[in-house]
Parts: sequence; C-alpha cells; structure tokens
Amino acid sequence: MFSLTFLTAWPIGCTREASEDEASSQVAAGEEADRAERSGASPALVRADSCEDVASTLKARLVEAMEAQLESNLSGAMAAATYSCEDYGEEEEEEEEEEEEEGDAGATASEYSETNTQEVDVDEADFVKNDGGFLYVLADGRFRVLDAWPAAKAHALSSYPIKGTPRRMYVHADTAVIYSSLDELVGGGEYNECTYGYDCDFTGDGHKLQITVLDIADRARPRRIREVVFNGSYLNSRRVDKDVHTAVVFPELEVPGLSYWPDALPQTYCGLQDFGFTQTEVQALFEEVRLANLKLIETTPVTQLLPSVSDTRYAGDQIHITQGPLSSCGEVYLAQTGDTRGFLSLVSFAIGEETPVDASTIMSRPGAVYGTKDSLYVAVRHWRNPDDAWFAGLEEDVTDATTVHKFALASGGAAAEYAASGVVKGRLLNQFAMGEHHGALRIATTSGYVPDPNVYSTVSVLKEQGSRLVEIGRIDDIAPTEDIRSVRFNGDVGFVVTFKKTDPLFVLDLADPGAPSIKGELKIPGFSTYMHLMDDDHLLTMGYDADDQGDFAWFQGIQLQVIDVSDLANPEVLDKEVIGTRGSTSEAATDHLAFTYFKARDLLAVPMTICQGGGGGQYGDLMTFSGLLVYRVTVDGGFTLLGGVPHEEPETPQAWSGKCNNWWTDSASKVKRSVFMEDWVFSIAPDLVNVASLDDLAHPAVSIPLTGK
Repeated sequence: MFSLTFLTAWPIGCTREASEDEASSQVAAGEEADRAERSGASPALVRADSCEDVASTLKARLVEAMEAQLESNLSGAMAAATYSCEDYGEEEEEEEEEEEEEGDAGATASEYSETNTQEVDVDEADFVKNDGGFLYVLADGRFRVLDAWPAAKAHALSSYPIKGTPRRMYVHADTAVIYSSLDELVGGGEYNECTYGYDCDFTGDGHKLQITVLDIADRARPRRIREVVFNGSYLNSRRVDKDVHTAVVFPELEVPGLSYWPDALPQTYCGLQDFGFTQTEVQALFEEVRLANLKLIETTPVTQLLPSVSDTRYAGDQIHITQGPLSSCGEVYLAQTGDTRGFLSLVSFAIGEETPVDASTIMSRPGAVYGTKDSLYVAVRHWRNPDDAWFAGLEEDVTDATTVHKFALASGGAAAEYAASGVVKGRLLNQFAMGEHHGALRIATTSGYVPDPNVYSTVSVLKEQGSRLVEIGRIDDIAPTEDIRSVRFNGDVGFVVTFKKTDPLFVLDLADPGAPSIKGELKIPGFSTYMHLMDDDHLLTMGYDADDQGDFAWFQGIQLQVIDVSDLANPEVLDKEVIGTRGSTSEAATDHLAFTYFKARDLLAVPMTICQGGGGGQYGDLMTFSGLLVYRVTVDGGFTLLGGVPHEEPETPQAWSGKCNNWWTDSASKVKRSVFMEDWVFSIAPDLVNVASLDDLAHPAVSIPLTGK
C-alpha cells in the first residue's frame, strides 16, 4: 500500500515587483498596445499587473462571447415571435506483469537511425524511440521495451501500463517521459492529431494531459517515479538535452451554468407567437438571462479560470503530491486580440531533477510549434471578422493572418521566457513553414484558398525588436493561383513548393534577411508534401504525382524525387520514383516522423499502401501491398528498390476490402514507423513489429506482437 505523506499547494502571487528592465519593457509594451488600440488589433502580449488584471481581461472576453451568443439567439427568437409555424411549413429536425527473457542484454548496433527531427539536437516526441540496443514503443495502452539487438534475436522485454491513451514520448538515458491523453475532456471533441496542417488546425486533442515519468535503468522492470496531470491538452513539445519543453493548450474559457435561452421560452425558432409571446416579452426574457449570466461571470473566482497542474512523485511507498496554478497572475501575458479566451502554457522541466515543473503562460489560441535549441515559436492562424478590429499594419484586403509568439528557452528546467510577438499575412502550413537562422525567423504563408484566382503566397522575415517580432524582409506574390504544399529552410536558403497543376519548387536566397529573393524555379508534375535535406546540395522529397486536366490536376500515386539544388538558379531533378496509382498512401507523406532516411547507409524506408488500377479521378482498384518499402538512395544512382516488408495480405477481386479510397491529406498506411539498425530494418505497425534483414525483406526474421501484456 502507498501512503500519502503530505499535500502542498502553490500560492497564487497576485502582485509582483518588476525590475527596472521589466518595468521599461512593460511601458514599451503598453505604448505599443495603445497604438494598436488606435489603429487596430495588436499581436503583442502584455504582462498582467495583478490577479485583478487577469480577471478583468478574462471576464471581459467571457462577457463579449456570452452576449454575442445571446444576441444571435435573440435575433432568431424575435423573428419567431412575429411569424406562425404555418408560415414556414413543416420542417424536419436533424440530430445532429512483466515478461523477461535472457539474451544479449545491453548489445548495441554500431549504426542506427533515430527520430527524424526538423532541427539538429532538438528532439521531437514520438511513439517510437530507438537507442541502438532497445526499441521503445507505445502500443495498446502500454510502454513497451523491445530488446532489439542483435536484430535476429529481437524480442519483447517488458511493458508498463500507462493511464489513459499513451500518444508520444521521449527516452533520455535511463528515463522515459510519456505523454498520454486521459479520458476526461477539457474542451470537447475527440482526438484528431494535426501534423501536415493543410486541411486541419493545430488545436490539441481536447483531453486532459498526463505526463508519466519512468525510471528504465533496468529495462526489464520500468518503475514509475512521477505523474504530472494538467487541466489542458498536449499541443507539442521539444527536448533539448535533458530539458523538456511542452506546449499545453487550455480550452476557451467557459463558466459553468451560463444560459443562452430563457427557461420560460419554448426552444423553437418557429412560431413563438403561437405560444402567446410578443417581441417585447421575448426581449425582456433574454435580458433577464443576460443579467444572470453577468452576475455568474462576475462572481467566478479567477483561480478557476487559470491553467492548473497536479504533480505526483513516487518514492518507494511514499507519495508526494503538489498541486496548484501553473503560473501566478503576475506571470501571465494577456492578448490584445479579441478572438482569444484561452491560455497556452509552455511547461518546462529537467529530466532527473527534483524541482517542480515551471511554466510561462500566455493568453493565446493554439497553433503550429517550431523549436530550435534556444527558441520555441507558436504560430496561430486568424481569420478576419468584419465586426472585430484587424491587425494594424496589414494590407486592407488581407483576410487571414498568422500571429507568432516567441519563447526563449532556458536550461536546468527553468521556464521558457516569453520574448516577443509578431504578425504576418496569410496562414502557415505547418512547423516546416518556419525556420530560424542567425536570430531571424523566416515564415512562409498562403493568402486565400485554391481555386480562388487571387490566391498567392508570401515568405516573411521577422526579427525580434523589444517585445515585437518586426518584419524586416518579404518575398510577396509567390505563385499566384496556387497554395503552399511544403516548405524547408536550410541556412541561407529556403525551398517552397506550391501547387495547382504542376509542382513549382521555388529556391529562395535568404542570405540578406532584409532583401530575400527567389533565386530559381523548377516546374515538374505533381507536388511534394515533405522535403528532406540529403545534404546541403540535394533534396529528397515525397509527395504525389499528378495528372494535368487543364484548369486543375488529379493527384495520383506517391512520388519520390532526388533534386539537385547546388546551383540555386537552376534546380534539377536527378531521379524520380512513382509508387502505385491514385489512392496509394503513406504515413510519411503527411508526417515527417514516419520518414526514415538512414544517411549512414544511403537507405530510405517509407510506410506504404500501394494501389493499382484506376487513373484520372478514379481510385485504384486493388491494394497490392501494405507494409514498408526500403530503397537505396544516392545522388549518382537515384532510387533502387530493395524490397518491402509486408504487414497485410494483398487484396484480390474476390477479397476486396476498399483500402484504396485514400485522400491525399489523410495518411492511412498500416505501417506507421520504421527503424534501421545496421543492415536490419524494424517495420512498426500499431499491432506488430516485423524485423527483417535487407537481404530478405519479404520474409521477416522476427515478428513481435504489440498487443496484450
């Protein structure tokens, strides 16, 4: 039995003395906010002075949202008090314990692949991790350790149950940090991870987040040492050495008990006059609701609206629980835009340290996250509402914009420090649409939506000046009528792929941040959804082939390319591989974590569901392969298919199961990840790991189930 030793709570610091530098910064931020108020909305965040400051801002937003909803309902009710149901006719309603084996314990492969990250030395969380000797996998509700080397003897070593649904993790030295979604909803909705970002937004999954920390010094017997639970959801994270920085999104604030329709009024927009209600009576009833709501909002304690955390440590039979708000009121930064009622916290802790988690909290909606060793950026999409103030400085015809919030990362588990905010026109695609170099942030965005002929894209260069990210350079009107499908930045160079009918690859010269320019352009059929850096002079891309139809093009099979960009003015395709037909799909097309390029041995592994037949706008008839494809890829030799590791039986006309109706933004391959260890490959699906030698990929030497205990 565990015993509860003591319970502590973190105090809420309502006031705080600022240093001279902080005071100057706040004055500058206040002056910027005043200017924005006169000329339009501002992306800048202003530090709260007190709990009263936080409460007044939050409650003003809550009142605004509440009154807008009431006004909408009142408008319908007033009309219903004028007409009878007979005036409309009849309408239908729509409802909407452990397993242990002896073997070559501790053996390690001489060369092995790791998580495919955007930036060197900045780890990204995933549900598979590899250290060359052990493979760590989250599957079927458990953290699983596979003794993976030597590969021919790979076997399950241990598993540990994780509360909720484990989603992703970090493994550093002898510690595993695991993120799981608990059953309890905090913002409504179900889990819907957004990685590619073309037709989804980065919002978090709406479930409470738990971080479980395991001591795995003995891989055969993982031991729980810590659990941290938030009243918000996981958004994204980065690990720099032993420091873990996690963006946690807290849903738009709601006060329990608010009403949006009078109890005495029938809930119908049809014929309130049939029930004897006049427009005057309807208006009076809604006013009563509004006043009651105002009182409820006013009396709600601010502590119920702030992000909170419960931190539990396990030491033998002792439990130590600490709980309270993530940030004190004086450490919260408030938004100046009118479309934000929730918080976003960047939570930091150091693996192996005993100190509590630390956090920096801002008022912001969630967005795409990009991180370097020193900085973390959150980019939030906004759409123009004619009734609200729009961002000052943007062109009058701009209807979508992206705000960017920058945090400066610290080491030793200290909280990241909110640094600055800026705004650019258009919406970004995903994390790869951002890249920092020599302190300047480059960000690629698209304004408008295909097939609107007014669509175009922009690359903006932002530099931190005080509390603002100021635009110092811009390339505008890129590829009119097309939108962005992939972006990659590399030092002084950038690459942007747009699409409508063909794949224009734009090569950008970013050496002078104040005067960026398009250096070269390459037009080829199809489009790339992901660009990987083989080296400084060559891109390895993945995306879709296309069939030109005049005004548009049908996407077709998966397309791999090697592109030479050594001459920036004249990029050239060196080799191309098209896999399957329309309906073929790969997890790696929309999630870079599934793309495994093992540079040490010139190997590429991509999960694939291959479909054949079809053509034009018709999907393939049959799924002919589902598993992992492995290629040898070189600059001189291009793509050489070494074979595939199968995970499902191919379809036949007699055993058709409809596995080829895959839309290009929705990856649906059975295999999700892969790992190389020397001349072996591990093909990882949610239920099974197949281990195969490169000499015989079609016949795995070992299969390890990922279900059960």
